[in-house]
Amino acid sequence: MTDSDFNNADTAKLVADFRDVTQRLRGEVGRIIVGQDEVVEHLLITLLVGGHCLVTGMPGTAKTLLVRTLADALGLQFDRIQFTPDLMPTDITGTDIIEDDDQGKRSWRFIPGPIFTNVLLADEINRTPPKTQAALLEAMQEYSATVRGTQHIIEKPFFVLATQNPLELEGTYPLPEAQLDRFLFNIMLGYLPLEDELTVVERFTSDTPPAPVVACTNPQQILAFQSLTRQVPVSKQVGRYAVELVRATRPDDPAASDKVRQYVKFGASVRAALFITLAAKARALMAGRYHVTTDDIDALAAPVLRHRVMLNYFAEADGVAMDDVLQDLVDQRSAAA
Repeated sequence: MTDSDFNNADTAKLVADFRDVTQRLRGEVGRIIVGQDEVVEHLLITLLVGGHCLVTGMPGTAKTLLVRTLADALGLQFDRIQFTPDLMPTDITGTDIIEDDDQGKRSWRFIPGPIFTNVLLADEINRTPPKTQAALLEAMQEYSATVRGTQHIIEKPFFVLATQNPLELEGTYPLPEAQLDRFLFNIMLGYLPLEDELTVVERFTSDTPPAPVVACTNPQQILAFQSLTRQVPVSKQVGRYAVELVRATRPDDPAASDKVRQYVKFGASVRAALFITLAAKARALMAGRYHVTTDDIDALAAPVLRHRVMLNYFAEADGVAMDDVLQDLVDQRSAAA
């Protein structure tokens, strides 16, 4: 699709609706969530491309409130699972039960689990064993849940927004690389600036609670937005830039930076290039542009790559953080472009 294709009446209206809805979504979420503008933008991008998101943050940083507020603003069905070490796969997917009819005949009936929703908050996902994590992996990748050999389809739109606490490691089960790779973004939810934190205290300790969030869209419109996002054109030059940036995270690639060669054990796969390009399309459309730029790629490099690149022992010994390595790589690739 070219710029002229965006000018036909139907597509132009959809583009206008896209911008209007995303702006209203920001406004509705902003009435409850103070600050965190970049985090909200990344969550919206996740939803607009049909991806899943991992939110890493300290306790008390409003991770659960953020996801619930966004689901309300989107007009989507919301459900939450608190992951614990004793959680079973059927607690997520649902299970079959035996029922007796009026004639005394027995039959199986499927009782859907909380996974059959639009927005699923997987709270503290790293607290449950791999067997239960695998049940969620099928839903994220295949949009289905298999129970007793029967596949049950999960209706779209379906988003998994998972949280994990970076502090408590005892009693946790780190997500396997295969499941981490299914998440579009790994968003770091940090502490607020002083003034924003003061606003939070004032807003939520008064006797007048914030007004309920108003839904700005619906499932059918979100699916239309996802289709529109994929139509945003990407030039060969920008597409090559995205692929070369991802390839440069691999220490054995000729384009790898000195920090990558020194501190990275494994780089990102081709899925990272797919996701960063798709996310860049949504970012461009949210900014009112019908084409992707290298700035879009650079802005999304950290959340797309930080959970796909593995640092080695030397990085830990030298106190080098993942984002430092990625920022150095982006700076070098941007300067060379």
